[in-house]
Amino acid sequence: MSGTRLREPARESAEARPPAARTGRLSAYGERYGLVLLLVGVIAFFSVLPASSTAFTSTANVQSVLASIAVVAVLAVAAVFPLACGQFDFSVAATSLVSSIVCAATISNHDAPLPLAVLCGVGAGVLVGLVNAVLVALLRLNAFVITIGTATLLPGLVQWYTQGVDLVRGISQPLRDFGSLTWLGLPRVIWLVALITAVCWFTLAHTAFGRRLYAVGSNASAARLVGIPVTTLTFGALVTSGGLAGIAGVILTARNGGGLVDSGADLLFPALAAVFLGATAIDPGRYNVLGAVVGTLFVAVSVSGLTLAGTAEWVPAVFNGAALIVAVAVSTLLARRRGGPLAGARQGNR
Repeated sequence: MSGTRLREPARESAEARPPAARTGRLSAYGERYGLVLLLVGVIAFFSVLPASSTAFTSTANVQSVLASIAVVAVLAVAAVFPLACGQFDFSVAATSLVSSIVCAATISNHDAPLPLAVLCGVGAGVLVGLVNAVLVALLRLNAFVITIGTATLLPGLVQWYTQGVDLVRGISQPLRDFGSLTWLGLPRVIWLVALITAVCWFTLAHTAFGRRLYAVGSNASAARLVGIPVTTLTFGALVTSGGLAGIAGVILTARNGGGLVDSGADLLFPALAAVFLGATAIDPGRYNVLGAVVGTLFVAVSVSGLTLAGTAEWVPAVFNGAALIVAVAVSTLLARRRGGPLAGARQGNR
């Protein structure tokens, strides 16, 4: 009898706890997948909106949106690596422009084979990342200032080298086809983006390199005290960012059918908006690859819907800017609440 009485309060307490626990789990799921649900809502809205429904749901528009996000998605993923360890890289878009021009010039001006041109394009991105890494990681200069300087310098060098003339002569047809044709109903470039996303997600989420990057971004001083090589990791993150931006530049060349002197550099803010939006989803409060890609898709789908709905030309620009501001605010608040690495990246200092 007494044993029964002793067990009843415990049972009642256990029965009282599950609703709160379920509420907590629902709240966590809401944070984790809120952006995904918002993306689904935007797709549903423009799919039924009379002004945009027909064009928005067409196969041509779906393929166009997916193809258009290829470069921005890779740039967003590139930016995640330095941000994860507490550093900014504002030069990713300018690096992709340089890579695109190098790839196109290798073919157009030097009649080089396509594999060599691709290697040169990616190598140009790695070289820019290497310069940034030396200045930021080894010389301990401010990443914010250095990468803004790089982002300003590179387009000027492109203008000097090209004299303002696009490089479109003799571009390899297989490269053009890669940027314009489809495979299994999807743009060919999106398959490469999916592969890059998978590799980078695994690297950051499931390897010691990724865990240490986040540790550095969360608290560089504490990471150094426990033996984590902060300088080496920062160096590697910036070089990786440059290499990924180089791949984005090659994709840009394929998409444009050549090296266009005024393309690429304007992709920085859409990429940053995607990264900060992504920090509110999948792994809230932390820069993450899957979130960045979802953020890229959200921005692209929203802009496509607004355009097809007949909004004024200034609306997409306002949407991009507003999305970036809201994303920074929400992701920063999440990071402060959780004490995550986003706060470290915001400070930008080791």
